[in-house]
Amino acid sequence: MNTFERLESEVRGYCRSFPAVFSSAKGAWMTDTSGERYLDFFAGAGVLNYGHNPDGIKQALLNYLMRDGITHTLDMYSEAKQHFIERFQQVILEPRGLSYKFQFPGPTGTNAVEAALKLARKVTGREQAVGFTNAFHGMTLGALAVTGNSFKRAGAGVPLGHSASVPFDGYLGQDVDTLDYFEAMLHDGGSGMDKPAAVIVETVQAEGGVNVASNDWLRRLRQITTEHGIVLIVDDIQVGCGRTGAFFSFEEAGIVPDIITLSKSLSGYGLPLALVLIKPELDQWAPGEHNGTFRGHCPAFVTGAAALKFWEDGQLQQTVARSGRLVQQHLEKMIAKRVPCARLRGRGLIWGVEFSDSTLATRVSKACFARGLIIETAGIDDQVLKILPSLTITEEELRQGLEVIDASLCAVLSGVDELPSEEACALAEAA
Repeated sequence: MNTFERLESEVRGYCRSFPAVFSSAKGAWMTDTSGERYLDFFAGAGVLNYGHNPDGIKQALLNYLMRDGITHTLDMYSEAKQHFIERFQQVILEPRGLSYKFQFPGPTGTNAVEAALKLARKVTGREQAVGFTNAFHGMTLGALAVTGNSFKRAGAGVPLGHSASVPFDGYLGQDVDTLDYFEAMLHDGGSGMDKPAAVIVETVQAEGGVNVASNDWLRRLRQITTEHGIVLIVDDIQVGCGRTGAFFSFEEAGIVPDIITLSKSLSGYGLPLALVLIKPELDQWAPGEHNGTFRGHCPAFVTGAAALKFWEDGQLQQTVARSGRLVQQHLEKMIAKRVPCARLRGRGLIWGVEFSDSTLATRVSKACFARGLIIETAGIDDQVLKILPSLTITEEELRQGLEVIDASLCAVLSGVDELPSEEACALAEAA
């Protein structure tokens, strides 16, 4: 029994799927203590959009640390915070015509969600928050209340109240506009739904199974919330920072949320950093009304500011679009050839293959790991194989990983997972 099994809590999860002890990483590759290299199609669940140890960001951090730059200031002013805010304003917000105040709520995405919900309730004077089926917003109580996953919700150990769940786009079939239901509930005094303070939505439900909301659906949601004076919160924690192509995932729909939550890839380097962007008229906090010890530590401000260099022009967005098309085309061919009943969903560089056999995604993920590829699953039953490489991955690396997925699927379908890739595919095709 190793150190982790003896001493670490049973709550550990990803290490069970990827049982290696990693020691270094660069770009799209991770290396374990035995020297084995793994191509990374997981990217820290969306934390590492720019890959592992990107040189420019790493150098900015090293320079800051070597000059004894201050590392912790609570919410006091610092040079690092000022630079990050100014850079984000200049590179991200101003070119998009967006006006927001910055709140640094704590180090993680769930901290951002809690702050956003709390502020919406304060501003409106109402209690109810509306989330969507299959949503995931974090593991603290407020975030769990608007999360759909029953397993995660049960872990709270207490009732999760002051919230309601309504169907996400496509939940009732592609021909049903689920917002008809939501709007009817709002208009009907007998529906049992109190007028909400907020609606919180992911434009792509990453953990929920890579469920993609259409632009029309998002625009209608914005219209409904505006009409009823409901604060619209877009949770861009996993699918923001360029994951869908544009920096914000809602840009393509042309909507402007009241509040945006960001984290994961915001620091660009894996350092914890979360941000709540608030429309100025909603910034009604009293000083210290919402606080925390780690409200944006300075090293993360430094790396976050350096990461914005990727967004000074449109090159990365074009790269993501091109890479996304490559992934889509490859997976469409693979599905048509191997598993015609599977369904493909995604945008940019987040894609999901949903299998009718709910065990298949986990088995393919395991077979991929055996072939040197790290790839996770998603969905309520882990029935979706989730493709989430770094945005900076090369075309050659992307193709290599996609070929491993194909070979691993062949091996699983053949029933002999340990067969070499070529033999597994030949056997699957013969069957």
